[in-house]
Order: sequence, then C-alpha cells, then structure tokens
Amino acid sequence: MTISLDKTTYSQLLVEYQPKVITTEAEYDHALETVEKLMADQQRTPEQTAILQLLVTLIEEFETKHYPIEPSSPHAMLEHLMDARGIKQSDLVGIIGSKGVVSEVVNRKRAISKAQAKALGELFNVSPALFI
Repeated sequence: MTISLDKTTYSQLLVEYQPKVITTEAEYDHALETVEKLMADQQRTPEQTAILQLLVTLIEEFETKHYPIEPSSPHAMLEHLMDARGIKQSDLVGIIGSKGVVSEVVNRKRAISKAQAKALGELFNVSPALFI
C-alpha cells in the first residue's frame, strides 16, 4: 500500500533536513539525532515518515561501509548461545559427544562437525549453518 505524500510538505521537509549521502562522522551523528527526533514524534506525518526512512537508509549505508560486522565463528556462536541460554559445558555431553569431545569443542581445540552442528541447531532451535 503506497501512501500519497503532500508534495509541498515533503519538499519543505527536504529543504529543512537536506538528506544526502553521509560521508563523515559529524554528518552521521547529525543524521542519528534527526532520526531520534523523528522517531520520538508521536504525531509524525507520512511526509516525516518518508524522510525518516530515507535517513535510516543513508545511515545504514554509512554503517555498512564504515562499521562492517564480521561474521561470528562457529565457536563464538556456540559460546554466545550457551551464555544466553544458561547452558553449561556439561549440558552438551551426550548431545554432541563425550565429556572430552565437548571440552575440546567448547575450548576451540576441535572443529564442530556437521553432525554436531545439526544437534546444536536442534538444541538451540537455530540453523545448523551457524556452527559450520
């Protein structure tokens, strides 16, 4: 469903906010402040929402370029999920192997096998690909 924007109001907002590709930290900070103000506005108009969406897209582009997120290693993912769910190393015994195997996997001395990834995926209700 496309919402029709009032061209005059939208034009005025474009002049006021002057959105453009973000190239500096100062522009990035200013865009973040503007987004926060627009998001806090309970009476936001469709035109303001369009500006908000545009600014968020520009912010995301800047962040992707300047703050790339490296994919987590399988072991880091396992560690995170164990912490988040309160699961101890001993809880994995029998699920992915013996006590010794679990210790080696958790301590990053052994790679996570496909079978172990499948079992971990089922345990944590996530894609086994996270562990491969």
